[in-house]
Amino acid sequence: MLKVENVSVGYGGAPVVRNISFNLDKNENLCIIGPNGCGKTTLLKAIAGILPYSGSVELDGKPLRRMKIREITKKIAMLSQISGVYFSYSVFDTVMMGRYLHMRGSFFGSASERDRDFVSECLRAVDLESVADRGISELSGGQLQRVFFARALAQEPDVILLDEPTNHLDIKYQIELIEYLKEWSRAGGHRAVGVLHDINLAMRLSENMLLMKDGITAAEGRAGEQIDSGMLRDVYGVDVVGFMKQSLRRWDGM
Repeated sequence: MLKVENVSVGYGGAPVVRNISFNLDKNENLCIIGPNGCGKTTLLKAIAGILPYSGSVELDGKPLRRMKIREITKKIAMLSQISGVYFSYSVFDTVMMGRYLHMRGSFFGSASERDRDFVSECLRAVDLESVADRGISELSGGQLQRVFFARALAQEPDVILLDEPTNHLDIKYQIELIEYLKEWSRAGGHRAVGVLHDINLAMRLSENMLLMKDGITAAEGRAGEQIDSGMLRDVYGVDVVGFMKQSLRRWDGM
């Protein structure tokens, strides 16, 4: 179980996230939704062990504070929003970076046949085998997003934290990514925590949602049950569900 209890975190002493709690069992996913600036990304960074926090985060009964960075990164992978590319590795080598913690020998170790095969499997999962030898600086934003997702998969983590994972992806790859994550968590006893702005995609990935507003939990539970249209309207300031229904009616009329 991933157990987050009364987590508060901020920058320079100023709190951004306050007293967030949730539990996530194996084979479960959770989507975190809410307007820009409400603390979603900051919360993910705390869970990943990147930012110091108060409260507790436990994975399968072990507090993150008692785990070394190497152990955390073996168990938790984080896919952040892409802000730029600062190195010129090939696609294959970039995904191989996710294998370093599994390699033996030197600091980075040397890639085994299993490592190379596993990287190829990850590239196949995101439909990038054909560009494995290409430099990542040559890729489109959507391709780059899939490369970094493949790198997260290459870590073989128990938990993947995803910050707007569908950014830069066209509709085809958005749907395929969400469906792959659902199968990944179902098949291997894994868990995914995704920050998503698209509520349709969020509902597709997980029935369980955490709705945030101003750094706190506004609601938690299933869409349409514990989280209803009135709560979404209060948090976002617009009739989110009404807009979604109106859009669907337009498509149905075509």
